Amino acid sequence: MLSDTYRKIATDGLWNNNIVFGQNLALCPLLAVTGTATNGLGMGLATLVVITASNGLISFARHLIPSEIRIPIFVLLIAALVTLVDILMNAWAHELYKVLGLFIALIVTNCALLGRAEAFASKQPVKEALWDGLMMGLGFTLVLVVLGAAREISSAGTLFANASVLLGESFKFLEVTIIPNYKGFLLMALPPGGFIMLAFLIVGKRLLDQKLAERKATTDVLTPMPVE
Repeated sequence: MLSDTYRKIATDGLWNNNIVFGQNLALCPLLAVTGTATNGLGMGLATLVVITASNGLISFARHLIPSEIRIPIFVLLIAALVTLVDILMNAWAHELYKVLGLFIALIVTNCALLGRAEAFASKQPVKEALWDGLMMGLGFTLVLVVLGAAREISSAGTLFANASVLLGESFKFLEVTIIPNYKGFLLMALPPGGFIMLAFLIVGKRLLDQKLAERKATTDVLTPMPVE
């Protein structure tokens, strides 16, 4: 079982302090590449690899990095990892690379990566830093896929279209036609549709958080105090 520390890191990354819902960061790539769930998954996995690796490297070297120049060093480490991911995607997932294009390189400017490096990885042991990067990356990927899926279904009636072309034949099982002969809703495929759908998701999360908080408060009131 996960310890309380690892459990808190997981809940923060996946839900409470999610990069998008909690921190409102990385909105540029989020809105730009989530026309389909496939694109969202590809971008999410690339970001997950970079944030996990950067957290681990920065935590490992945190005692060697002078505090006065830590930010430039963090950026250089992140840039090196992004360059590596960019080259690997170009070689092994070229079709997806062509779709995501410039936004892979722009992972370097993602404030979430630098923020986790400064706020967490540079102050924590390697295991905790790696776990934080993994959970933050998974939380970001989850939002990318959900937003991409919602836009794709509403705009084209499909889910994970062209997954086998962009991600490889092993992902062909993901391709689903949700609404046959659907004529589509063009707005959801355009940038304004991304803003609208993201707003719905944020509102939905906050309403769910409010309901959970009310239920917890009610449970706490009804729970009898222990008798000494």
